[in-house]
Amino acid sequence: RILKEAGQLHHRGRAQAPKKVSKPKSYKATAPNQVWSWDITFLATAIVGIFFRLYLIMDIYSRKIVGWEIHENETADHAALLIRKACLAEGISMQDLVLHSDNGSPMKGATMLAMLQRLGIVPSFSRPSVSNDNPYSESLFGTMKYTPAYPSKPFERLDAAREWVDEFVHWYNEEHRHSGIQFVTPAQRHSGAEKLILMNRKVVYESAKQRNPERWSRETRNWEPVSEVWLNPEKSETEEQEVREKVA
Repeated sequence: RILKEAGQLHHRGRAQAPKKVSKPKSYKATAPNQVWSWDITFLATAIVGIFFRLYLIMDIYSRKIVGWEIHENETADHAALLIRKACLAEGISMQDLVLHSDNGSPMKGATMLAMLQRLGIVPSFSRPSVSNDNPYSESLFGTMKYTPAYPSKPFERLDAAREWVDEFVHWYNEEHRHSGIQFVTPAQRHSGAEKLILMNRKVVYESAKQRNPERWSRETRNWEPVSEVWLNPEKSETEEQEVREKVA
């Protein structure tokens, strides 16, 4: 109270004063290639303190990994080239694609931002030190590094890391039944094949219920496709306050 009356209740010292960080804009994906999320993670090598960098892009609607590369360093040039390759592979040209990432230097480099502008891609960024703002990439890296197939020893060579990630991406896209998209594979959802698959599942469940009604105490499982996926949906005021306190 006394400090406030004397006008001395303000930030002191050499450290920068806390800044108010705005919540990133919410985006909704209702089809593939509307909102992508990407990030970089470290892959341990046989040399202590040296890591390979895995650049990885995923479509949040289908969860499909649409592009990845491994390099020995982090640069905006590597990131820009990867995004360009992914857009070519998916046939994206000058449309309203949102690309979300964190605040790392490769994500905000001049080369990267210039390429996004040239392709007509809308950049979106997380708040500093808030991993929840980029949940899809964080979750994917967790799936990758905690899968039983993840090597127990560090990668000896860059080629070895690339070979393993290539196998993982094929498994994840083509074989992995993702719980967040009604247990279809990302490739099935990305291509639109999920609709027929889920329709057939519904028929199978309904037939099973008719044959053995005593085994069903309620309606059969909902096998309707997930119609929309949100990136950073609106939260309650309490949840946002907790995030702001963590950032501060």
